[in-house]
Amino acid sequence: MGAIDLGAMTPLAPHETRAALALSDEARWNQTADDWTLFRTRGRVLAMRADDRLVATAALLPYAPLGEAPRIAWISMVLVTATWRRHGLASALLRRCIETAEAEGVTPLLDATPQGAAVYGPLGFVPVIDLVRLRRTRPATDERPGEAAIDPAGRDVLLALDRRALAADRAALIDDILARPGTVLHARPGAACLVRAGRCARHIGPLYAEDETAAADLLDAVIAHEPGPLIIDLVAQRADLRARLAANGFVEERPLQRMVRGTAPRGDTTIAMAIAGPEFG
Repeated sequence: MGAIDLGAMTPLAPHETRAALALSDEARWNQTADDWTLFRTRGRVLAMRADDRLVATAALLPYAPLGEAPRIAWISMVLVTATWRRHGLASALLRRCIETAEAEGVTPLLDATPQGAAVYGPLGFVPVIDLVRLRRTRPATDERPGEAAIDPAGRDVLLALDRRALAADRAALIDDILARPGTVLHARPGAACLVRAGRCARHIGPLYAEDETAAADLLDAVIAHEPGPLIIDLVAQRADLRARLAANGFVEERPLQRMVRGTAPRGDTTIAMAIAGPEFG
């Protein structure tokens, strides 16, 4: 194994999508090729290579500002293939993302696994929300949930709640996901939940509601609608929802933390029940 120049980072090329997907598959993450394309086209993906082979990535996805709130960007897809771990690649990529965010005047956030948090803390990130990933394991099935056209009114409910929770405008990201085959939106006044396709399982989130009772009712509808494996990244303090998920066959897999470097917008976190997933932010 040769050496890598830690400063030699270039954008991920369109033809490298399959190689990037292999990196997230190796980590047993839930991304699809559509996810990688979204990060590459709507944000930027930094790549490091050894012998012309992709070995590490990190993405920075900016969101549109909302009013006078600070601009934010999400750091995601921090991946290093097994043979190149502990060589400083992840830290180098993260520092470049931080430098880029600072140069553009945006506050970086990320959603961290316990292993990732150990890397991000020394770089100035602090936790703001505790999360927990739960998974319902079932045999994969070719049966797909019954699909219906995305209701524009439901989309408006989801976008309004998302903007309220994050104090940022993620319309471009959400519309990209809503346009994909297999995406299902459950929405009613004051509550909304998105379910999307993933490599390992379908992913529930974000889930917003005015209170846990409304969230539980919506979650029941989602679970009844989905026949196969499911993942949800739940806000850890939602104890009643955790118990409800456990009663429906979900098993807690690992803790997660939302982290920020700098001052984040003051969103209304009281309506956040589950996030979109650490692969998305």
